[in-house]
Amino acid sequence: MTVLPRRWATRLQPDHFVLATDLDGTLLAGSLDARRRVRELFSAQQDGARLVFVTGRGIESILPLLSDPTIPVPDYIIADVGATVVHGDLRPVDDIQQEIAAHWPGSQAVLKALAGFPGLRRQSVPQERRCSFLVTEGDVTPALRAAVDALGCDLLLSAGCYLDVLPRGVGKGPALLRLAQAAGFDPSTIVVAGDTLNDLSMFETGLHGIVVGQAEPALVEAVRKRPLVHIADGAGCDGILEGLAHHGALRAQQGAAAPDVPDVTDAAAGKAGLVMVYHRQPFDEVVENGVPCRRRPRSPNGIIPTLLRFFAGSGRGSWVAWSQQESRTPAGFETHVVVDAERYPSLVAARVALTAEDIDIFYKKFSKEAFWPIIFSFPDKAEFNQAHWERFLEVNRLFAEQAAREAGEGAVVWVHDYNLWMVPAFLRPLRPDLRIAFFHHTAFPSSDVFNILPWRRDIIGSLLQCDYVGFHIPRYVENFVDAVRSFAPVDVCGTAPCAPRFLTYGCALGVDTMTSAIEVGGRRVALGAHPVGTDAAMIEALVATPAVRAQAGALRDYLGDVTGIVSIERLDYVKGTLEKLQAFERLLEQHPEHIGKVTLLNIITPAAPGMDIYENLRVEVDRTVGRINGRFSTLGWVPVRYFYRSLPFDEVIAHYAACDVAWITPLRDGLNLVAKEFVAAKRAAGNPGVLILSEFAGAAVELHGALLTNPYDANAMTATLHQALSMGEDERAYRTARMGMIVAEHDVARWGEDFLAAVNSACAQPPLEADAA
Repeated sequence: MTVLPRRWATRLQPDHFVLATDLDGTLLAGSLDARRRVRELFSAQQDGARLVFVTGRGIESILPLLSDPTIPVPDYIIADVGATVVHGDLRPVDDIQQEIAAHWPGSQAVLKALAGFPGLRRQSVPQERRCSFLVTEGDVTPALRAAVDALGCDLLLSAGCYLDVLPRGVGKGPALLRLAQAAGFDPSTIVVAGDTLNDLSMFETGLHGIVVGQAEPALVEAVRKRPLVHIADGAGCDGILEGLAHHGALRAQQGAAAPDVPDVTDAAAGKAGLVMVYHRQPFDEVVENGVPCRRRPRSPNGIIPTLLRFFAGSGRGSWVAWSQQESRTPAGFETHVVVDAERYPSLVAARVALTAEDIDIFYKKFSKEAFWPIIFSFPDKAEFNQAHWERFLEVNRLFAEQAAREAGEGAVVWVHDYNLWMVPAFLRPLRPDLRIAFFHHTAFPSSDVFNILPWRRDIIGSLLQCDYVGFHIPRYVENFVDAVRSFAPVDVCGTAPCAPRFLTYGCALGVDTMTSAIEVGGRRVALGAHPVGTDAAMIEALVATPAVRAQAGALRDYLGDVTGIVSIERLDYVKGTLEKLQAFERLLEQHPEHIGKVTLLNIITPAAPGMDIYENLRVEVDRTVGRINGRFSTLGWVPVRYFYRSLPFDEVIAHYAACDVAWITPLRDGLNLVAKEFVAAKRAAGNPGVLILSEFAGAAVELHGALLTNPYDANAMTATLHQALSMGEDERAYRTARMGMIVAEHDVARWGEDFLAAVNSACAQPPLEADAA
């Protein structure tokens, strides 16, 4: 035991102290308000307030906390009961680490020496320079103590069941004193906090101390007579604040919101029961005769009309989205506007003013140049720019602050897609009462690809602030779980079988079992697969309109006896446009019987203005189409009809209804609604068709009956297209009917309803209790 000189026994100074605190039961416990106040105390970046984590956990299990925005970031970490000492960024404090390592005989030597003690059960937890066991007090015999002593090690028993074998002289208290000397901390400014006998060595240093409420009675009894130790009534952070005030470390007004914490108590807000956070507004902003005005979304299909349906009732709702303005604080800007007083009288759009530069950097450049290539597993095309990341964070913070102002007590905040990945990180500390749900409209890559991102821990840490995280298909759920596992211990709390809803074996994206909930760092996060549907009823009604019937008839007349192959996609390297054209060219080479009898209607929607990354692709597509048509065209037939423009939705549906084959072969795709729209249109038109679908499109695991193909396999692409063109009528009808039932049953309305039902179910689960350590 180290006894400090009496000169250290002075009162702490406000805002000039070092808090060395245990985690489980101490910093990670207490009321939400107290935890927020402690976080703000160290988030204010005051020069005098330092934080040291002192824990029995291994570094690996602390990693989730470093990405948790509700927990303050430490300056140093003492882990493994003092056997690991690192900076807050995980760089070792070399002198201390080397000294500890020099006195450690190694895990294998310890296990060999203690193999004759059958009562020891080694803990399966991350650890360095120590061995941890589960025991009963009766297992700690003189013989065991002698064996540990012979190794040159110390034995530490806590809570009557956790036994640590540590290098001689190592413990939380000694490590803290070594760190204070190495980091230049004045010992009189240090206050330690803990709740179990595992923390006793910190109090034995003679430093200022806080034993938080609900602590282990044996610890309370051991330190009761120490004059510098305050035994608090409050548990966790409540006790920490109580103790800091007792020792004089807090100013009288301490505990009020830090000045950099935004005000989210706008008198006109805070009433919405459901808040959508989506980058697009629920209407189109246009300028007519020099006057800005709003119109209903041009496309009757898609996500926005579906999400709007949730606001058809009487409960108040808000839709947080950006609005491009000349500045972030434009004069006369309407933050809140009515979306549609007739259809959605309870809904307002809460608009975040962004400049053109904000949108260009945050969305068009960073999201598309850094995230998009990683999400779809094209890391060679990714460009990482730290300045752009900072702007991305800034915009996500603005969205989170607006959502916090809108949401009523305990409201559901539904955040959409990867360009708002960091919203939960900013939102959770502002409003810990909220139920935060996140849905990925894209794929989620395998962990080895996702971890290429320099900011992977920040993103995972943000998503772990959600109560529910949804993806299109089970494979993406498992990819996410693997990404979390790559930097934090994960406890799987539930699983669900994938079949028969989804394809499992024999499909590139198939998995047989899906994780339905995980627990990481004391937080439970529910997970689910929710492939977005299409509005099958709307498509059916559209097919029946005279205009669409006339357009489809005109297309069929144009095709005549020629089989129409429709391909509709956005200009994007992930869509596999070039590979498709090359496969079509190969079909005409290898199967000349199709020459003059098939036409590829290739419709490519231009990328958004300013997306320079796609310009080279357009040039290549133009060149390839020209080559194919130059090689194979006749006076009365052109093999590829190429359209580089957006088509109105009714014309798109007419193309689906008129053509016999849909050829949808992206190299990667989160889902692909075009496939479902084609099926819905063929079902409504009453004439069967063949859907050729890439194995790497999310819809492939859902649409039983599609012809699956590997777009990376040139021969398979050509062979599958030939199979589709040669398929008999009975098989075409069977496949179309099977897919049609799936599309009709799992439409977009059901997608939204199922997602919110899953969120509500997940939030109804009792919170997990933190494990003692």
